[in-house]
This record gives sequence, C-alpha cells and structure tokens, in this order.
Amino acid sequence: MLGSIPPYRPGRKVEGPDGRSYKLSSNESPYGPLPSVLEAVSAAAADLNRYPDSGAAGLTSALARRFDVPEEHVALGAGSVGILQQLLATAAEPGAEVVYAWRSFEAYPLLVRLSGATPVQVPLREETHDLDALAAAITDRTRLVFVCNPNNPTGTAVREAELTAFLDRVPDHVLVILDEAYREYVRDPGVPDGLRLYRDRPNVAVLRTFSKAYGLAALRVGFLVGHPHVAEAVRKTMVPFAVNHVAQIAAEASLAAEEELLERVAATVKERGRVRDALIGDGWTVPPTEANFVWLRLGEATLDFAAECEAAGVAVRPFAGEGVRISIGAPDADDAFLAVAGAFPTRNG
Repeated sequence: MLGSIPPYRPGRKVEGPDGRSYKLSSNESPYGPLPSVLEAVSAAAADLNRYPDSGAAGLTSALARRFDVPEEHVALGAGSVGILQQLLATAAEPGAEVVYAWRSFEAYPLLVRLSGATPVQVPLREETHDLDALAAAITDRTRLVFVCNPNNPTGTAVREAELTAFLDRVPDHVLVILDEAYREYVRDPGVPDGLRLYRDRPNVAVLRTFSKAYGLAALRVGFLVGHPHVAEAVRKTMVPFAVNHVAQIAAEASLAAEEELLERVAATVKERGRVRDALIGDGWTVPPTEANFVWLRLGEATLDFAAECEAAGVAVRPFAGEGVRISIGAPDADDAFLAVAGAFPTRNG
C-alpha cells in the first residue's frame, strides 16, 4: 500500500539568478518570533536534557483559559497535522470513509489512506465547499468529515448559516472536524468561530495551530477543542512527548503576548488586501480570501507560471493542472511575485 501513496511535499525554497529568494510556498508567517517568545525559548533550552511534560499541563491550562473552555475539552498534537493523524487512529479503519472537499488541505488524502480508510472527495463549487454535496456524500460508513475553513489552498470560507445548516444534517455517528488553521486571519464577520459552534454539538471538534499566525511553524504545536470523549481519544493516540518542551513554552509565551502578535496578523491581513487588489487590477480573477494566501486558478498554465516565479526567485505552491497558492509575505517578496504575475501572458486558466 505504501508504494501507492505519494509523500507529502512541503513548500520549496528557490533562488533566482541574482541570488534573491522569496519563499511564498508554505503559508508561513513572514515575521520571526516575538522577543518575549524568544526569551522564553532561550530559557527553556537549558532543560533539553529533560523529557517534556507529556500531558502539557501548563499549555493545556493556558489554552482553556484563553478560549474559555474546560481543560478536558483540550488535546494537543505535533501541529494540526499530528492531531489529524491522531483522530484517524481513533476513528478510521478499513471499510470506513472520510469525507472532505477537494481541492483542500493536501495532507487529507495521504493521512486517510495511511489509516486504511477510504477517502471520499467532494469537488469544490466556485472555489469553496459545496456543503450540500458534502452532506449528500455521508453514508453509514462515514466516520469523519473534514471542513477546512478557511479552505487551503483557495482561501475561501463558508459562512455561519450554511455551516450550521450542514451540521444539522450530519448524523450523530459522524465526527465533523472544523479545521481552522487560519482562523486568526478571518475578517468577514459572517464566517463563524468553530469554538462557539462546537459547544452544543458533541460530534463537532475544532482544530487550531500555532504554526501560522503565531509564527511557530518550526516547533509543531497544534490543538483540538472538542467534547471530552473526542479530546480524550485524541490524547490517547498522541505519540508520547510529541509536543516537546521548547514548543510548549513557546506556545504559552505566544498566548501571553497575543495582543502584540495579533498586530502582526493585522499587518498580514492588510498586505493580503494589497496583493489581491493588485492582482485584480492586472486582470486576474482572485477568490475572496480569509487566510494568509491567495489562489490563482491557472489550469494547464499552472506549472509555467510557477516556473516564471521560480526564475525570479519566488517560490509559490503549484498544483499541476489546477492553480497556484501564493502565501502573503513581506512587501518586497510580494512585490517580486506581483511583478511576475503582472507580466505573465495568461491570466486565469
């Protein structure tokens, strides 16, 4: 089976002929850790000879306080990807089905197939989730449904009325995972906060991560908020010590400095608007995005566009035959990308 499963391919870093290198391929924050976080990390490094707290009690408590949920509703993992794998270990098995939109997060089909379950992909409609089709795809074999909101790689987000109507249609035996890795970048008030929706729905849980807005991609910290039977199962399937000591301390420090950190998020959101407006002004069709990236539907021109970006020292994330996802970076990196996009002879495919 392993031979038939392609490996996950992370975003590349490239270098242009003049030595310039702009990595806009991995949805990373363009900012380094906050000074207070670096100070906490430096202090934590003195304890590298000790195992971390496997239960991450301090971080669990901090998350529960920050999001006003009981501690028994919180579970941790090595990034949201780690928690997805933990969820599949609890609920997936040969013969079971896992439903999700496509295209969506690239790791979904890989992790589902590794679990032995059957992936059920439901095509996007107008670059976003078709929730009616998603609900129609649920059968008595369905165990999990992933709803990536905002969606990666398109950046689109489903709104509250349609999402609650969908959740009302999901049978009790199916667990719905609201994957909100990019929640901090959402500015549309119509996009619901999953942490509010899950509270009276035992079959709904929410994923968040410290990798994006919190700028801790290298340390791999993600968390789930769900009802106790879900959170407990996720905790049981976590590899011992998966969230290391430095990561736990950095995440706690980031929560403590959240006001300062969210100023950086606001700057990225502002830059996102500038990039999208510039692309539209150049004749591109760009879906509304609530994440820290934009999406260009290029079809057969996808790889040619990515090659032009690479020649200019700009790494983007191409999906052959479909389109390109471009992370929002620092203004100089975004300007380098916009120069390529403005000169490219083909607009949307």
